[in-house]
Amino acid sequence: MVWKFLGKYRDYGLLLLRLGVGAMFLAHGAPKLLEGPGKWEHLGGAMGYLGVYAMPVAWGLAAALSEFFGGLCLILGWFFRPACLLLGLTMAVAANMHLGKGEGLLAASHAIELGLVFFSLLFVGPGRFSLDRG
Repeated sequence: MVWKFLGKYRDYGLLLLRLGVGAMFLAHGAPKLLEGPGKWEHLGGAMGYLGVYAMPVAWGLAAALSEFFGGLCLILGWFFRPACLLLGLTMAVAANMHLGKGEGLLAASHAIELGLVFFSLLFVGPGRFSLDRG
C-alpha cells in the first residue's frame, strides 16, 4: 500500500529500463558489427547448438545487427515490439549455446534473464515516452 504511489510513474520506469538495457546492447552490438565476418562466423556458430550449421556468417551478422539496432530501438521506443522479439530470440540462442556447451545455468543465466525481459516487454510495450507510444 505504501508503494502504490509509484504506479503513476510506470512510464518513467519503462523509460529507465529502455535507456539502460538499450545502451548496454548498443555497447555489446557495436564491436560485434565492427569486427566483421570473422566475428560474425564465430557468433553464428551458436546456431549449431540448434542443429543449424548453414550460413554462420549470416546468422552472426543477424545477431550483431539485432543487438546494435535492437538496442537503438529500445532507447527510442521505435519498432519496439519487433526489436524485443528479435532480441529475445537472440538471447534464446545465446542461452542455448551456453547450455549446449555444458557451461550450466549460471553461464546461461544472463541471456535467460534478458530474454525474459524482452519477451515481457512484448506485452508491456514501450510506454508513453517513446516514438511508438505503445
